[in-house]
Amino acid sequence: MSMLAKKELTDNIKKALNNENLRSALGSFADGFVQDRNAAYEDEDFEALRKKVREARDYAVEHLDELADKFQEEAEKRGAIVYRAKDAQDANQYIQKLCEEKGVETVVKSKSMATEEIFLNKHLEKHDIDITETDLGEWILQLQESHPSHMVMPAIHLKKEEVADLFSEEVGYEVSPEVEGQVELARQELRKKFLSAGMGITGGNLAIAETGTIALVTNEGNARLTTTLPPIHVAVVGYEKLIAKFEDAIAALKALPRSATAQHITSYVTMVTGQVPTIVEGEEGKKELHIILLDNGRREMLSDPTFKQAARCLRCASCLNVCPIYKQVGGHVYGHVYAGGIGSILTAFFHGYETSDDVQEMCIGCRRCAEFCPGNINIPDLILELRRRLTEKRGLPFIFNVGIKGILGNSRLMHTGLKLASKFQGPITDGDMIRHLPLAFSEITECKSLPKIADKPFRDQIKNINQKVDSPTETVAFYAGCAIDFAYPEVGTSLVKVLNKENIKVEFPQTQACCGVPAKYLGDMETMRKLAKQNIKALEGSYDHIITACPTCAEAVIEGFAEALAGEPEWQRRAKKVASKVKDFSQYLANKGYEVGDGTKKRKVTYHDSCHLTRSLRLQEKPREVLKSSNNIDFVEMRDSDICCGFGGSYSFKHPNVAKEVLKDKLDNVEATGADTLAMDCPGCLMQLKGGADKHGVNIDVKHTAEILAENL
Repeated sequence: MSMLAKKELTDNIKKALNNENLRSALGSFADGFVQDRNAAYEDEDFEALRKKVREARDYAVEHLDELADKFQEEAEKRGAIVYRAKDAQDANQYIQKLCEEKGVETVVKSKSMATEEIFLNKHLEKHDIDITETDLGEWILQLQESHPSHMVMPAIHLKKEEVADLFSEEVGYEVSPEVEGQVELARQELRKKFLSAGMGITGGNLAIAETGTIALVTNEGNARLTTTLPPIHVAVVGYEKLIAKFEDAIAALKALPRSATAQHITSYVTMVTGQVPTIVEGEEGKKELHIILLDNGRREMLSDPTFKQAARCLRCASCLNVCPIYKQVGGHVYGHVYAGGIGSILTAFFHGYETSDDVQEMCIGCRRCAEFCPGNINIPDLILELRRRLTEKRGLPFIFNVGIKGILGNSRLMHTGLKLASKFQGPITDGDMIRHLPLAFSEITECKSLPKIADKPFRDQIKNINQKVDSPTETVAFYAGCAIDFAYPEVGTSLVKVLNKENIKVEFPQTQACCGVPAKYLGDMETMRKLAKQNIKALEGSYDHIITACPTCAEAVIEGFAEALAGEPEWQRRAKKVASKVKDFSQYLANKGYEVGDGTKKRKVTYHDSCHLTRSLRLQEKPREVLKSSNNIDFVEMRDSDICCGFGGSYSFKHPNVAKEVLKDKLDNVEATGADTLAMDCPGCLMQLKGGADKHGVNIDVKHTAEILAENL
């Protein structure tokens, strides 16, 4: 067990990773989703579509009370009864009392995350009301006494053989694992429930204020049966589902199926507007329609300047479909009721900040979810803000408090400590690697070998480099970051060689410190601010540019410092001035039209896209431009080059077992290219992939782009 993570969470992770059925089911879906989803969007402009979704939802948030009143007025005009429930207990009691008043003993329910959220089934069962899930996946989970692991495909984590066992136990005879037979059995069993039910309960994908209409988007016919057969229909709908008018629904109805299941349209789009005719006790009458507008923390979320954008969530779960962590452990580990990154945000407001703590911890910070979100929600930044608030409430765990505030935040102590450690690391090093750590730390090196601490950090090595640049065309500062400075100084010396060859002088401001991102990603903004100020002072010299060879550090200087110093105008001004000079190494060379020398060695090179270089800096083409300029480099793309390698800063140390599985996927894709060299522009990824290749016996040179360029001079 990693000593950096909670035991219960670690145990749940191990259980999930050892569940071959879960891993196989999630892996099969994830591997094909992106291609299928892209095909579904071929006839739509995704960016234009999500702009419309965003505008409609943002308008609704800004006019929430007005739209809620309008929705209630229009729905009640058409015979519905609208009840505004302040929390889960309020909503559950309303439905319970309605059942008791109407003599309802049997309830059928279609898939609804809102009713999962309020644990409606448990409440009604406790009061002797029989409630049956009619969505196939939800019914399976009800039989299993479990809950959804995915917002659209609730039982995605189960194999058909497991379902057959559940069905066999339910009906008392052996059921085949053939899916068609299982579906037919479910139809037969659930039909009895539909015909005897006194109430049908649904959720609602949209609540249209203009007409008081509830929209339901489904792929099974159960929702229509739920809304039509029983004499009473209850819809539980969150305030965030409100939109102003029918026209606003179009973008959501286009985006939801494409982003959720890679379909152009779902099998059923059902609009419920007011009471409809029905048969009650053999005679024609009007169906009772009760609509519960559910708060349960939503109004707090929608009034929060930072988190109100979460109202744009369509519950499509595309963020789960592309998440490298969800693929490994599923939603029962990476989730509470709502799963994944967006799930951690919703959990914080619907079930409390403390409940969201383990959920948010599972996010590796790769930012892939934000690229695919049809609501254009900045999920990664919301998670960072959630971490900040959690850390503010409960503080950092002891070991991180010592490591981040005590050591990382004190650069002199940190640098001295690392230099001392380099002198005493002999017993655990093997050549230039640490392949086994002792005791509680051993799990970390099961995932990857670690680089030994450099005998001489780059900050000392550069003092002895004779740059031989008499009349430089430019003088640049090199902001190295901790990993290059103390673990990979060869990346720094390679960078200096390449730039010197271009008649550029490199200076290393000696007072530079850690960029503060490890502190920020743990929610410690106090340490982030302290380090930001120290680095701003160090980098304020009269340099033509500030060059980085770490995209995480680059992002910190370009955006992170100014954000951390919000409320301190003078420091923000200085931060922005420093930021304006920052260039990533590959970007800097590509913009100058740099061409790699042919060198003496032919290479077949594949490239790993670091998350921050790709999704924050948007510079993924720059290193490719540079590498492809050499006649001796045969450049070949790998599959899923932009998917995280599993490093994630402290993540791979807190959750090494999860990181190991993400790493294995990446190494499989690397090997499939047949390349002899793997290039990247991030020292964190270098640590993960070089150490991973060493640990798992993958015979490939793993290098920073700067090293390859220097070797080709």
